Amino acid sequence: MENDDILFKKEDGIGTIMLNAPERKNSFTMEMIEQWAKILHDWRTDPEVKVIVVTGAGDAFCSGVYFKTKQGEDFGADGPFEYKSRLWDQIHRIPLTLEDIDKPVIAALNGVAVGAGLDMALMCDIRFASESARFSEGYVKVGFVPGDGGAYYLPRLVGVAKALELLWTGDFISSAEAERIGMVNRVYPADTLMAETYNFAKRLAKGPAKVIQLIKRATYQSSRADLRTALDLISSHMGIIRFTKDSQDALMSSLEQLKDRKK
Repeated sequence: MENDDILFKKEDGIGTIMLNAPERKNSFTMEMIEQWAKILHDWRTDPEVKVIVVTGAGDAFCSGVYFKTKQGEDFGADGPFEYKSRLWDQIHRIPLTLEDIDKPVIAALNGVAVGAGLDMALMCDIRFASESARFSEGYVKVGFVPGDGGAYYLPRLVGVAKALELLWTGDFISSAEAERIGMVNRVYPADTLMAETYNFAKRLAKGPAKVIQLIKRATYQSSRADLRTALDLISSHMGIIRFTKDSQDALMSSLEQLKDRKK
């Protein structure tokens, strides 16, 4: 089922997901989540997609879940177990699917990201932000806990103490502060953000795809393993990757460039 509130395109090896509901700051519905999860699943094995970019339309990245009423009836939760199921069976499909994707996933934060909207950015591999973007884990201000992975992702990026400060207060921080504490990788003027994001994405898309994918897998797996396990893992990856065309082509290209420099 098509939904103009979320748009997808493939071009130059890059798959773009755009949240397209600027009139409500790109807050997401369950229908959007269904399509979002499906396209991620499809692109996971699509050879035409080597890098994924996630962004928002207008002046916001995402303001979280779209509630039509203050009571949240649109969320479809009649009780505590139904509420948990709605999170686990639907919204949590995004981070769980992303965990199975070895391809680089970049969030281009063109504007405000709040609550679950910020968590959607944090679950991407890296984040580029516009100078005007602002971020808040605002759950506490509406009496919620971080329901979309904020308590998992944020401490891994900024440390436990800073994460607790942001989660306990719900305070907004600027993109400059987010870069300083490690929440975002780079900050650009608003009018160059998408160009800079796509330049970076194209650079990755032109690189050795299998090598880049195994680097991502090894990095995440090693972060959750002891040294011996991590080294055992990477030796297996190295043994496999050296016999792939991607690896052999990259090595030959590097050797040719070295020869040219010596001339």
